[in-house]
Amino acid sequence: MSEVKLFSYEEIAKHNKVEDLWMVIHNKVYDITRFVDEHPGGEEVLVDEGAKDATGPFEDVGHSSDARELLKEYYIGDVDPSSMPVKVPSNTTTTSSTANEPQGNALRILIPLLLLIAFAYYRFTTSA
Repeated sequence: MSEVKLFSYEEIAKHNKVEDLWMVIHNKVYDITRFVDEHPGGEEVLVDEGAKDATGPFEDVGHSSDARELLKEYYIGDVDPSSMPVKVPSNTTTTSSTANEPQGNALRILIPLLLLIAFAYYRFTTSA
């Protein structure tokens, strides 16, 4: 029987992209890169929980025995017991970037401004 490969949380945290995604469930490390497109819940949930210990979220969903059996295909080793969890940077990207886009609708300002100009024009042209 071959020796089980051990991975530190630091090493696991490096694999946090859709193209290279690892996950820890019950102290076992899984390379789920090939599974991302097949996941019934979508890739976003895997990316959100990837590269760290996802035991809690995995159990909270209540995965079937088939899903648990499927994990065996992606198993690559165990978490090094001397390793401590590290913070994994978030890689989720959204379709809209709220930080760089203007907020609200320009018509909220433009329409009242045009009404004010029209009123002022009407007021000054009819009184002359």
